[in-house]
Amino acid sequence: MYKRQISGVLLLDKPPGFTSNAALQKVKRLFHAEKAGHTGTLDPLATGLLPICLGEATKFSQGLLDSEKTYQAVVKLGETTSTGDAEGDILSNQAVDVSRACVEQALSRLLGSVSQIPPMYSALKHRGKPLYAYARKGIQVERAPRKVRIESLRLDNITRQEIKITIHCSKGTYIRVLAEDLGNTLGCGAYLKTLRRTGVGPFRLNQAFTLPQLEAMNLERRDASLLPVDSLVQALPEILLEDENCSNFLHGNAI
Repeated sequence: MYKRQISGVLLLDKPPGFTSNAALQKVKRLFHAEKAGHTGTLDPLATGLLPICLGEATKFSQGLLDSEKTYQAVVKLGETTSTGDAEGDILSNQAVDVSRACVEQALSRLLGSVSQIPPMYSALKHRGKPLYAYARKGIQVERAPRKVRIESLRLDNITRQEIKITIHCSKGTYIRVLAEDLGNTLGCGAYLKTLRRTGVGPFRLNQAFTLPQLEAMNLERRDASLLPVDSLVQALPEILLEDENCSNFLHGNAI
């Protein structure tokens, strides 16, 4: 397959069952792109916004990696699993008797700067291998807690066994760990049933394209779906250079 130099940012609505890397490789093939990279891992279970940088845009991807994220999550109450999500084995089962007020109070206790221990079933690497590779062999690795920030937690819906919440948080937040912490706070246990990412930095899910939509396009229409490279730096202050400073700047000299 021929490769071409193309630059821009694709906002992809990642489907379930795809790793972030598998989605990246699919997009790379659809665009015949020489160079591509994604801006933050989504678990195979998760769906939603996965910005993919092509060509020159990869040089500016760090800003999105460091940006805040927004998620919609469904949390199953009364059960815990080996992975903290719906893919794991059920470890415990307890009766659930919580009210909306009780859940909202529990959510308020999880706001702000919190410490999370990364789950074993995660892509975080230890000695060059992802933690899930150790977990699948039954090997536990000691993980240092990490500080993250939960900016907001909104209760969208509650039933007897499930709650739906919207989370706005810092980079590096594990929503599975948040779901487990919520279950512990409520005293009934919980795990993450579904997860959908709806925002990354300035970008929103309603701007994104699905893989079937991209596959139905010809190459010209696919190219038109890309955001320009400078969409990644719109939040930075703009500086206009005088003509005499342009040459110095382009040669890497300080202005």
